[in-house]
Amino acid sequence: MITKIVNIRLLSALALATTLAACSSTDDEDEAIKIAELTDINEQFEVDVAWEKGIGDGVDDYFSRIKPAYGYNKVFSISREGDAYAINAQNGDQVWHVDLSDVDKERGFFDSREPALLAGGPITGVNKVFIGSENGEVFALDAETGELAWQGKVKGEVIARPALDSGILVVNTASGVLKAFNASTGEELWQVDLDVPPLTLRGISAPTAAAGGVLVGTSAGELSVFMLEKGQQGWTVPVGEATGSTELERVIDVDSQPLVFGDKVYAISSRGNLVAIDLRNGRILWKRQYSSYRQLAISGNTLFLTDLKGHVYAVDRVNGLERWSNLALTNRNVTGPVVVGNYLAVGDFEGYLHFLSQETGEFVARHKVDGSGIYATPTVAEGTIYVQARDGSLQAVKLP
Repeated sequence: MITKIVNIRLLSALALATTLAACSSTDDEDEAIKIAELTDINEQFEVDVAWEKGIGDGVDDYFSRIKPAYGYNKVFSISREGDAYAINAQNGDQVWHVDLSDVDKERGFFDSREPALLAGGPITGVNKVFIGSENGEVFALDAETGELAWQGKVKGEVIARPALDSGILVVNTASGVLKAFNASTGEELWQVDLDVPPLTLRGISAPTAAAGGVLVGTSAGELSVFMLEKGQQGWTVPVGEATGSTELERVIDVDSQPLVFGDKVYAISSRGNLVAIDLRNGRILWKRQYSSYRQLAISGNTLFLTDLKGHVYAVDRVNGLERWSNLALTNRNVTGPVVVGNYLAVGDFEGYLHFLSQETGEFVARHKVDGSGIYATPTVAEGTIYVQARDGSLQAVKLP
């Protein structure tokens, strides 16, 4: 079955159009689709760029959630074309570089490069770096040398990060295939085929491995858990809520990676709800109406999220009550939030990194990374923010 794919930016525009249908004036319509302009803020600090590195040509204008990964005192990142880099996390020096577009290909001197279409990952574990591609390839590279340890194949595009736990690597694909590999050897362990509706978002949920299971959001608007060792399905919980009459209005994908915290798991749908679920039995503890396909973040008893319009929210993780909201980044294609120290950071389509107070949601600082834009949620490790722009510019940013 051929799956029709909707570009996320198109879906966002059409979702806004649904709201506009209820407006009676042109002024109201213009206001609803207007991109918020940045205004002066009272900056409380300036960030320090520890180092900057180019990661090939980045992802250009293609859909991608490629983001840096941290492990073994290195930062690993990739380009869509096929460049994979390991970088010294302290000084930004290149440790190794591998061109995965050359793997298993004999290219003559005059032959042009055939893109590897890297899209899923990277993630680290068992002294390896794992990367997926739109061609259904799964690469395992040695974290120290970059040498290819093993290479696997899955049905469908790998456009989200795999999950790794207890020596098992789990890959989710756009065709609905969830597949597990022995992370050390590449041996195929099990496979589950999930139903895919005829109309879905371009993105898919990155799986999360925890407590002997692997959690994954589906394009049917559900959150499901599978046993990590054998792939048997456990509970399934509805998260999305279809309310429209057309096929497009009923797209309710759960594309955000499930967030596990203690014995709770939090999930959000592209149209529907933010839910808190008991990890042990799948019981819904609370449900609130927020819609997003971006990554969630958590600090203490507070959940942070960015919705479809670019609004940033803080929600009490115990009862789901809203603590604050910041609407100043409307329609700026804001990334998911990350927690760094006492602050929250989000990127936007113009390449700005915005810092907000965790307590109040007020802006406290702003930093321009690159004009090509930041479309993937930054990575935070050891108090440093690693953020990659669409053109491949990777910065290590530190707070004072």
